[in-house]
Order: sequence, then structure tokens, then C-alpha cells
Amino acid sequence: MEKYNIVMIMADQMTPYMMSCYGNKEVICPNIEGLAQSSICYENAYTSNPLCTPARASLMTGKYTSALHCYDNASAFSCEEPTFAHYLSNAGYDTVLCGKMHFVGADQLHGFSRRLTTDIYPSGFSWLPNYVDEENHILQSEAWGNAIHYNARTAGPRKWNEGLQYDEETHMKAREYLYTHGSSAQNPFFLCVSYHHPHDPFNPPQKYWDLYEGKDITIPDIENAAQEGDTILDKWLNTGFHRTDIFPVKGRENLYAVRRAYSALVTYIDDKVGELISDLKETGLYEKTIIIFTSDHGDMLGERGMVQKRCFYEWSSRIPLLIHYPDSRSERVRTPVSIVDLAPTLADLSGAARMEEVDGISLVSKTLAVDRPVFCESHGEAILWPCYMVRKGAYKYTYIHEKETQLFCLDTDPEERINLSGTAEYSEIEEELKGLILNRFNPQEVLDYLDKSIRKKKIVKEAMEKTETAWDYVPAVDESERFSR
Repeated sequence: MEKYNIVMIMADQMTPYMMSCYGNKEVICPNIEGLAQSSICYENAYTSNPLCTPARASLMTGKYTSALHCYDNASAFSCEEPTFAHYLSNAGYDTVLCGKMHFVGADQLHGFSRRLTTDIYPSGFSWLPNYVDEENHILQSEAWGNAIHYNARTAGPRKWNEGLQYDEETHMKAREYLYTHGSSAQNPFFLCVSYHHPHDPFNPPQKYWDLYEGKDITIPDIENAAQEGDTILDKWLNTGFHRTDIFPVKGRENLYAVRRAYSALVTYIDDKVGELISDLKETGLYEKTIIIFTSDHGDMLGERGMVQKRCFYEWSSRIPLLIHYPDSRSERVRTPVSIVDLAPTLADLSGAARMEEVDGISLVSKTLAVDRPVFCESHGEAILWPCYMVRKGAYKYTYIHEKETQLFCLDTDPEERINLSGTAEYSEIEEELKGLILNRFNPQEVLDYLDKSIRKKKIVKEAMEKTETAWDYVPAVDESERFSR
């Protein structure tokens, strides 16, 4: 079996609803569009958890986050967990990570042979969640909440910020690897190029902002939307954590600015994708390389009056997933798939041993069962309460433990406006989906673990702050062998 190189490109917080290959022709992304036309495009791919660290842990291991006890952005998953990078390394691949992966804990490689950059976010427990209050939600300070980034005052062009610097460095290091190593390597390589954008804050370079000057950009109609959303989960997020009550999202000026800035950042990432594809062609690697494009989760971008992620609505939980093979086979796959499927798929693509004890399935040469369920969890940061979602066929069910439920038929109600939960007509479907969740997951175990884990990590966090120690990855760069010597 011929072993292909694999390049996996990740964009952070990229919702497919803001990509032309998924139907939004207002957003300029010709390079990703072109890639999609010669790729397997999964139209209903879901994250396992609409939050960075847990979702990426699932991507690496092929497991749902409850199996990893990885629930928030201050969660480590065990170094004993085999990842696809371990399998690919064992199969003879040079496994390289360039950019963001938001690993927390002392293991900053999880199977990669090396990283070309440090991470943009902390590796320790500095983002440790607070305890829930008597109403089971966190009350953030009135001085800050993620909604601060979702208005006309903050969303707009900038000459420089930390996120742009990070992505420029990630991109340069990835290109350097392709030209100096990938093109001359004797063994196949796996290169993950993981960008920070279009994650908030939404501050694109001026030239990308200008591309959308005067352009029609669809914005959600939320003037009559309830401030707290549709469920207690929405309320916890909006008024307990993201603080849309303090930093309002409503108003055409705010919504247009956010959508314009986000669109500009999608185009910024699209240019990066185009340049990487061009580099693969110039180095002679294109015909020998499988290219994957994906994200960790989406972004509500004002839908339902909500911001960021952490909820199960489609804008938050859906992700793009494209797999481009050297033979340019193309297909649109409507059957739901999950981010947990990527690890066993990568092991399969590389010819490595089959990954054992994973929740995902390989998407290579497999006929997907139409009624296969895929799951999503969200019960860490901002939501210290067990919350689950399952998608099976056309139906999507949300279970907020001991509190509320939602049931949507996405075929007839793609905007998730009609909650069918509790209706006699759909009771059989609802019971089936609830059973799928409770047979797989244990809400009480989540509550017990969160309580113990936060207490223990708080001790470690305080000690590391006092001793001024950290786990952040420091790339080793030998300047004696770079450039002309």
C-alpha cells in the first residue's frame, strides 16, 4: 500500500454556515471552495464538545470527552491515551504539529514528534472554571464576558494583534517545513497546520475587511428573541458566562460588523489554505498528499442572540470536514459524522494499525449507517452541569440533566425553531434518543468528577503560580543550521 503524506489544516471556531462550499456564497473563500469540489465533503459533521480543549482531545484520541474526563479549557487528558499521532509515528510517519492544539498538562506532544510553534493558549490550569452557584450557573464579572467581542465597537480591522501574529508564525513555519523537509523526506509525513482564526476577537487585517465594503451580509433577525434564549442552558451561557446582558449583541450595526469581520477572517484563512496548496504543488508533494480541512467547533455569531460556542445549536456544534485524496474523488456525504471519527480515519489513511477502543469509526471506504447516532457533550467551563446532544438521522435531541430537553427535526426545521420534545406524536423518538444518551453517558459521574477535579486542580494551579513553573511548549530551534552558514 502506498503511503501518502497527510496535511491536516484546522481553523478554530469555523462554522460551516460561513463557508461558500457549505452554501454561504456571501463569504469569499475560493481556495477552500476549490478544495471542496475535489474532496469528500461531509455536510453534517459534528464536534464532540463545542469547546476547544475537549474537542481537540476527542480529535486526537477518537473518544468522546466523558471517556477522557476532559470537559473544559483547563482539562488535561491522560498521556496514557494513544492518539492518532502515536499510531502514525509507529507506522513510520514524521508527525509534526504546527500551531494551536490547546493541550493542557505536562504532555504537550501527545504522540507528535515535535511542534514547530508554541501554543497560543496556556497549558496549565489558569483557566480553571469557577464553581456553580445555587442556580447551577457561573456568574462572570460584569467587567468581562465573551460577548464583549460581538459588537461594532470591538469587531473591525486591526494592523496587529496576538492572534494575527500567531497565525502568521504558524503559516510561515508550516511553509518552511514543506519546502525544507517535506519535499526531501524519505519517509511520509503528517503535518497539522492549526490556525487561531476565525476565533474571536474579530480583528482582520485591513485588506480583508475592505473586501466586504458595501457587501450584502445576511444577519440574524433577533430583535424579538428572548434575552435568555430557549433553555436554561442558553440562559447560563448568555447571562451567566458570555454576558450578553452586559454587552448586547442586538442591533443591525453590531450584527453586521461581527459578520463582516468574521467573513474577513474566513477569507484570511482561505488565503492561507490556498498558499499551502500552492506550496504542495510547487514542491511536487500535491499528488502524494491527502489534505484534510476541519475545525474544532463553530460559532453562534449572534444566532438566537447567542455568541461563541458551548451550546448544541447547529451554528455552534457543526464543523466543516473535507478530505481531499490525490485522485480528487468528490462526493457530498449527508450522513452525520463526528470529530471522533478523524483519529481512526487518519490511522486507516496512513496504513497504521487499527485504533482500539475508540468511539469513532474510520471514514475510509466505509458505508456509513444512515441511522448511526453521533453525540456531543457540554458540561465544563461555563456549564458545570451535565448536558448532552445526540443526532440520529433527521432528529436532534438535547438533554439537560434533570432540567430540560429539546427535540428538533432538522429536515423540516433546519433553524431549530420548533421544539418537539414532550409532544405525543414524537414521544417514541424522544425516548429512543434519551435512551441512547443515558445508556452511553453517566451524568452523576460527570458531576462527581467535576467537583473533585476542580478542587484538585486548584491546588496545582496555586502551587505552579507560586513556584512560577509552567508546561508551555518551547520549540527547539537550532539557528546554526538555518539560512546560509
